[in-house]
Amino acid sequence: MTPSGLGLDRVAPLAWADCGGFDQRMGELCLEPFELDLARLDPTLWCSWPDTLQYYEGLTNCTYHVALKQKCYWPNQAVDRLFTHVHRLYFHDCALTGRLLRDPPISILGPFIAVPILVTLLVTSLVVWRSKRSEGIL
Repeated sequence: MTPSGLGLDRVAPLAWADCGGFDQRMGELCLEPFELDLARLDPTLWCSWPDTLQYYEGLTNCTYHVALKQKCYWPNQAVDRLFTHVHRLYFHDCALTGRLLRDPPISILGPFIAVPILVTLLVTSLVVWRSKRSEGIL
């Protein structure tokens, strides 16, 4: 997405030391469109990186271009606060890998359930059988 497509042409360049209003501009130009995009996306897909990547990249690029237009350093504390807010609001239940957590397929899960059950039954029956047979103890 280009800076002009983000509405950044409305941001007047400021001196490098003057980043006043940066938070407000980021909120208006970056956070609000990001929130609208995620509102259109099914909340169950928020943790799916392939589904949220384009919105997240758009937010990142937007904050960069706002900082560039305002001649502020990027990243900075305001950008960190914005992304911390976004992660706490939208991605707090996501795995660290960014993938959706789901149960493995039954072909993988089945043996992890069946083998311990069968071993338990086998050992139990072996103990019972051995306890009934008293002669010839090793």
